[in-house]
Amino acid sequence: MNLIKNLLLVVIATLTSFAVTAQPLDPVQWNTSVESVGDSQYKIQFKASVDKDWHIYDLGPYEVGGPMATTFTFEDNSAVTLEGSVEVSKLAVREQNEVYGMEIGYYEGEVVFSQLVKAASATILNVTVDWMACNEANCVTGSNDFEIKVGNADPAAAGEIKSVETSKGGSIWGYIFSAIGWALIALLTPCVFPMIPMTVSFFLKGSGSVARGRFRALMYGFFIVILYTVPIAVIILLTWLIGGDAVTADIFNWVATHWLPNIIFFIVFMVFAASFFGAFEIVLPEKLVNDSDAKSDKGGLAGIFFMALTLVLVSFSCTGPIVGSALIQSTSGEVWTPIITMFAFSVVFALPFTLFALFPTWLKQLPKSGGWLNSVKVVLGFVELALGLKFLSVADQTYHWGLLDREIYLAIWIAIFSLMGLYLLGKLKFKHDSDMPYLSVTRLVLAIVTFSFVVYMIPGMWGAPLNVLSGYLPPMQSQDFALTSGGATTASVSSTQTPKSGVKYGDVLELPYGLQGFFDLEEAEAYAKKVGKPIFVDFTGHGCVNCREMESRVWSDERVLDLLRNEYVIVALYADDKLPVDEKDWVTTDSGKVLKTLGKINSYYALKTYGVNAQPYYVLQGEDGKPLVEPRGYNLDVDAFVAFLQSGVDAYKNK
Repeated sequence: MNLIKNLLLVVIATLTSFAVTAQPLDPVQWNTSVESVGDSQYKIQFKASVDKDWHIYDLGPYEVGGPMATTFTFEDNSAVTLEGSVEVSKLAVREQNEVYGMEIGYYEGEVVFSQLVKAASATILNVTVDWMACNEANCVTGSNDFEIKVGNADPAAAGEIKSVETSKGGSIWGYIFSAIGWALIALLTPCVFPMIPMTVSFFLKGSGSVARGRFRALMYGFFIVILYTVPIAVIILLTWLIGGDAVTADIFNWVATHWLPNIIFFIVFMVFAASFFGAFEIVLPEKLVNDSDAKSDKGGLAGIFFMALTLVLVSFSCTGPIVGSALIQSTSGEVWTPIITMFAFSVVFALPFTLFALFPTWLKQLPKSGGWLNSVKVVLGFVELALGLKFLSVADQTYHWGLLDREIYLAIWIAIFSLMGLYLLGKLKFKHDSDMPYLSVTRLVLAIVTFSFVVYMIPGMWGAPLNVLSGYLPPMQSQDFALTSGGATTASVSSTQTPKSGVKYGDVLELPYGLQGFFDLEEAEAYAKKVGKPIFVDFTGHGCVNCREMESRVWSDERVLDLLRNEYVIVALYADDKLPVDEKDWVTTDSGKVLKTLGKINSYYALKTYGVNAQPYYVLQGEDGKPLVEPRGYNLDVDAFVAFLQSGVDAYKNK
């Protein structure tokens, strides 16, 4: 009787759908895309956008009498091989449905279905998607036919420039906003601020029509942007054109993780800090600046260009480390990210000069140069000291020197910002400081903020996660002593998930939160087969800011830790580790280059297998080495990460 009732309901739903589709009702819109993941493999994505109050059923399958599951039919094509089955971007909402008399699953809003294929050559793959969508009143069935082109060259081989949306799940907007902030700070530095009167005097000397004056001012701003952006763009694009993404990624990786550039950056920051404190003055060669300044007096576009060049050169001693910070933060293997970051910085930096060139009389409303500018300079010196430690820390982590453990790093930061607070209160005085007869409200507020920051950092000495600083601090596992909420040290938190000794590279590498795992994929895969668990592959890096943020803000959640400890075999693949590996583990690339360090081998594997060269990147894979669900990048949504881990467990158990 129930079977007859359920069949009747399906018939009614189908008839209703015909009646509804006779009207202009289409509650599901479909879009497709194809992404190369390397090794002639392509990920075909079908994005379903479901209207509000509607839902589309999951992949099922359902027995007779159930709802119509979403199904994908791939036409036979000798040039295409399906790799695995269709995967879904999120977990279905599951409920016991009284009408169908069974548990059903459905999706609301947006959902992406993905199918991995291997294409021997360029071809067209015909795909049919059959689906059923319902709301509280009626149901609609639909069938969509797609012609999917696959078989284009791998972006890494063909030289396609990656999108500016980073592969780690984050967005370039974070870097842009950071660059804008640095540009605003740069405008207040003592080697930039005095250039405003020089700009005004230059443009007051000009003659001609109002339109010509505006044109000259706009060209001045344009030249400033060009002088900051073009040199960086030329260097990056030349490396990409000569060697493609792989060479560009190698260069960025070398700059970001090799000990030599990091030590140089560390020393440069320390030197600039000493200069800001008044120990000495940093200036570019006088002849270079004077020649540029002299040519600016020639007038015309050439004069405006050299005026802009003079500004860039004179302001270098203050903007140099700021520009370096903005660029280094964005060097994660992307081609466009550093260029756009530099463009954002230069536009904001050039804007005030352009406006003062347009309206020179605004100069009268500016505060006069004086002691307040030196105070800005000294405060920047303290910030330079703190930020410079990050470069030493990266080299320390990638080469396992053991110089800057987390608590040592924090102790230095606490001392630096405590001294900065005392300076703001007038308790410290440097060489070029003016007398301060009273404490201004601005300095008092800044001092309160600074000391509040110091108080915030202090619990980190005993293992507090300090989520706000997670991207700048050394990893939690470098801390010698850290109390958990239960009073135990993190080093004592154990897991039965993997062996505690004899793990390859385990003598120099650790996982956070006392998690046990591997640092070699083959070793992890062998153990996973033995214990019958899926593998959590963590593509990470010692110098990866977003990796530390993910570990601090997402991994620290008890639900995440419980799933990682009990349901997965963990393997962390560091893309920037400089540890030499045994000769038997060396890897030869397709171009014949022999990779001999752990980081280069892991980075090559990530790029070749998944088409990514940025971290973090998380892959849940089965014993066959294939992803169980769609891999995931940088995303601080804890609930979504829990769902991601759970979906991998479910997919593994249902195989």
